[in-house]
Amino acid sequence: MLEDGALFWLAVKAVAIAALPLAYVALSRDPDKQRKLTWVTAFLTFDLIMFGAFTRLTDSGLGCPDWPGCYGHSNPLSAGEAIRAAETALPTGPVTMTKAWIEMLHRYFAMAVGFLIIVLMVMSWRRWLRTRSPEQSPALPTFTLFAVCLQGAFGAWTVTMKLQPAIVTVHLLGGVSLLALLVWQALRESPAALQSGMFSGGLRPLAVAAFVLLFVQIALGGWVSTNYAVLACPDFPLCHGKIVPDMDLAQGFTIWRDLGMTPTGESITFQALVAIHWVHRKFAYVLIAVIALLAWRAWRVEGLQPLARALAAVALLQFLTGLSNVVLQWPLLLAVMHNGGAAALVALMVALNYRLARTASRVVPRGAVVLAR
Repeated sequence: MLEDGALFWLAVKAVAIAALPLAYVALSRDPDKQRKLTWVTAFLTFDLIMFGAFTRLTDSGLGCPDWPGCYGHSNPLSAGEAIRAAETALPTGPVTMTKAWIEMLHRYFAMAVGFLIIVLMVMSWRRWLRTRSPEQSPALPTFTLFAVCLQGAFGAWTVTMKLQPAIVTVHLLGGVSLLALLVWQALRESPAALQSGMFSGGLRPLAVAAFVLLFVQIALGGWVSTNYAVLACPDFPLCHGKIVPDMDLAQGFTIWRDLGMTPTGESITFQALVAIHWVHRKFAYVLIAVIALLAWRAWRVEGLQPLARALAAVALLQFLTGLSNVVLQWPLLLAVMHNGGAAALVALMVALNYRLARTASRVVPRGAVVLAR
């Protein structure tokens, strides 16, 4: 239970953090403040995803085992006595002052992003009430606010349900979904994102399929991370020297269970962890092949070359960081970069799908003259 005034001070901290990007936008020379704030909020959401990965990878998710405060307080300093008592009782446990600060900073940051999304929704409604333009409908900003509230609920359940893998994985998917919504919203606010005369020639179905496969792979990656199965296959390209190792797919992909346990309360087997890792690794090959095809086809479309290059480069970097996590035994920096790479791929996929959804369709080989404008 929160101490008196703790909720107020949590809100004050969130607003204080949000005041920095708001001031940056207000003082910028960009005449379209709403567009500027939308892009800034999308960028901060990307940062929040990476900080959330850092929180999870440093085992700080239960640094404050209650929510939204820390042992009922708005900051770890005020909860110092309870934190020190927990650390003394279980020195190797999840509660330390450092981990408590990591967890609370993540919460402050998340609440600040939520406040910025509220501001964006208010700005959208005010503009729409003034213009009544269908192209400036506030529906998407309003849905984004609903999404961030739902994401906050999963953040709370992540703590109160003691890092249950299914909840933590959905929380990760919620974060990248929120990023996707904000990037789409930012592109909608940026007319320059569209170019007349760009013909895609049926590229959109492949782009949509790649986006869906990317989300599946992120879910599998989250399942690997939340089950601590990153090192279950310590060799590459084989797994324990085999193409298909000994594994337990049924137990590995039993969704509703506590961390490290089976639904019946027994410890999860190592073969289940191998199955989790192996499926994520094999599905990565499928996704990379699809992204490579998508990048190659997008390269042939006038106006999409920059996105195609970025998509290919980030996909390659993502493969290398994933490989390095295995070969170098899961170093923290590379693990966080791997999460950031997934978020960057989501943003690029959203940008590509937005462009394809809003433009005409016809393939133009690279170097060809575009006649229609």
